[in-house]
Amino acid sequence: MRILEHLFLVGEFAERARLLSGLTLDQVTLRPKGASHSIYDELWHLVGYQQSIIAPGSVAPGDLYPTAAPEHEDEWHQLVLVFLTGARAAADLEKAPERLVAEVQPGVTLADELNCVAVHNAYHFGKIVALRQRIGAWPPTASDVS
Repeated sequence: MRILEHLFLVGEFAERARLLSGLTLDQVTLRPKGASHSIYDELWHLVGYQQSIIAPGSVAPGDLYPTAAPEHEDEWHQLVLVFLTGARAAADLEKAPERLVAEVQPGVTLADELNCVAVHNAYHFGKIVALRQRIGAWPPTASDVS
């Protein structure tokens, strides 16, 4: 088993591409009563943290959540693509064990950072699934994944 692919893309719960599939702009921007964030907000936050580790410097430090909802469905699809591309990049780091053991901070390796990102992602994917359930967009159908 490739553990990073398991943690970032396919394991422990449904494949991440499937969890993000089949959603409309209206669904991803809906914030049900009592929810602190929308599906879009959750993924935007998750992507920001993931990218800060996978591609340092690619994300400007700042807000933890978006300040505005996307206006076009393409923005949602682009965010999903950035997530999946980053998750694949994280999984592919397993092919470079020398990078995984390199310290990114004193006493903290890249592998340590990736484990933190995977846990963070799992938490927010749990929230995304709960939001999908609340808005009646769960489960995604098999035909939703392209």
